Amino acid sequence: MENHYKLDRVKELADNDENFIQSLAETFLEEVSEDIERLKTAVAEKNYKEAYQAAHKMKPTVDLFELGILDDLIEVQDWGKFTKTDMDITEKLNIVATAVDNALAEIKEDFNL
Repeated sequence: MENHYKLDRVKELADNDENFIQSLAETFLEEVSEDIERLKTAVAEKNYKEAYQAAHKMKPTVDLFELGILDDLIEVQDWGKFTKTDMDITEKLNIVATAVDNALAEIKEDFNL
């Protein structure tokens, strides 16, 4: 448990309310799984605006669950925000996607979702 994410901030936010923690985990699964797919598609299609929006939306949740990739996610966000056509963001996207996928799988297992 908590190898690919941390619950310290979540527990603090929830004031250790187990039902609220469960709800936040469910929301993480729903929202972030959609957002990471949206981000992957946007980067593949070089849709900078969409990549920026998807990454920006993911930041608070990724930070709350402490996935350890916030700086990488911000680089992907900025790639889209500033239309960095001369930059290959694939490596950073792969770091973000791997961390998110690992966290999603672990949260599903840890919370029986």
